[in-house]
Amino acid sequence: MALDTAWAMRWIALTRVEIGAQREYLIDLDRQIGDGDHGENLDRGFGKVMEAFEATPPTSVQDCLKIVAKTLMSTVGGAAGPLYGTAFLRAAKVAVDEPLTAEAVAALIGGALAGIQARGKAERGEKTMVDAWGPAYDAAKAAAESGATPEQVLAVASEAAHKGALATEPLQATKGRASYLGERSKGHLDPGAVSSAIILAKALEAAEVE
Repeated sequence: MALDTAWAMRWIALTRVEIGAQREYLIDLDRQIGDGDHGENLDRGFGKVMEAFEATPPTSVQDCLKIVAKTLMSTVGGAAGPLYGTAFLRAAKVAVDEPLTAEAVAALIGGALAGIQARGKAERGEKTMVDAWGPAYDAAKAAAESGATPEQVLAVASEAAHKGALATEPLQATKGRASYLGERSKGHLDPGAVSSAIILAKALEAAEVE
C-alpha cells in the first residue's frame, strides 16, 4: 500500500499491539542492565498515542508522527520518552509530502536517528538504540539510492535494525544506566535497540497490507 496517512496510523497501531505483546520481554531485558521499566513505559506510551489518535485523528503522515512524538514525550518516563519523542519529531519534519517516496522513507529513518543522537549523545557501538537505527538508516539510504521501492527500503531497514539489535549483545555499554555495569553489561541485548527493531518491523508490516 502507499505510504500515506493510513499507513502511518496502521504502523503505530501495529507497534502498539506488538509492544504490548513484548512488554514482559522488554521489561526483562531492561531489568538485566537498566531500570526494568522499558516495556512498561513503552506499552503505556503507545497506548496513550492510540487514545490521542481517537481524540484527534491525524490528517497526514507528518501530523501522525508529531502526535506520537508529543504523546511519548509527555507520557513515557525514563530515557525512552525523550529519545523516542525526539526521534518521531525529527522524522515528522521530513515527512512533508505523501505518499512517501523511497528517498523520503530513508530521510524519515535518518531523521529519527539524528534525533536520538542529538538527545542521547550516543554513537554506534555504545549499546544503545543507535545500534539499531544506524544500520537501518545506512541500509535504507543505500536501497533508496539504488532505485528500490518505498516498501523495499522499509524491508532492508527493518532487517538491518534487527541485526543491529542482536549485535548489541556482546557490547559493553558506555551510555545510559547500563554503562554503570561496565563489563557486566556484556552478554545482554540492549532493550532500546530491541524495541527500535520492533518499531521498524511494524512499519514494514503496515506497508505490506493491501
